[in-house]
Amino acid sequence: MRVLLVDDHALFRAGLASLLRAWGFQVVGQAGTGDEAIARVRQLRPELVFMDITMPGRNGLEATRAIKAESPGTKIVMLTVSDDEHDLFEAIKSGAEGYLLKNLREEEFAALVDRVRQGEPAMSPGLAKRLLHEFARLKEAKNRSEDEVDLTGREHEVLEHVARGATNREIALALVISENTVNFHIRNILSKLHLRNRSEVVAWAHAHGLLHNISP
Repeated sequence: MRVLLVDDHALFRAGLASLLRAWGFQVVGQAGTGDEAIARVRQLRPELVFMDITMPGRNGLEATRAIKAESPGTKIVMLTVSDDEHDLFEAIKSGAEGYLLKNLREEEFAALVDRVRQGEPAMSPGLAKRLLHEFARLKEAKNRSEDEVDLTGREHEVLEHVARGATNREIALALVISENTVNFHIRNILSKLHLRNRSEVVAWAHAHGLLHNISP
């Protein structure tokens, strides 16, 4: 399997490359930024990309979306220190086939990488439980009638911007309202939809087909 490594720490890439070669992978290239990753995928056509999230310039999530848009058959596995729920949901929504934390023991990493080699999704155990919990919450929310969700027109507008990944400042500028007003609407949305944070808002919007109706 042809592999591309994307991480802004050269020493980490070198160690990972050595490990993967010992396991029979063909490491065809490396990149230190999201933009470099996109260029290397176009040039080298790897079958699998191990992608960090936090990098200078375009981050790993943005690079994943760009790569998947051009090369949907390329498998991408996030390999990161971030166990943030927002990063996890964004990675899965962006098309990543796996989400692994860098604190995995070697034998755990080997087992998960083997799953990737066999075409199966791979995720650090703790994150998998968290994701399943969130999907269970989504299923419960989806089973509620749409009529039970009594959002105002302005709240629907704010919801769409949140689902698109906009910050409160960006929403305020787009809707010509203050950031305090945006915060007020988001609190109401969370309360009415029985959600806890922005990541769950994005997941709810995805589950209800809202994201398919939003222009990039």
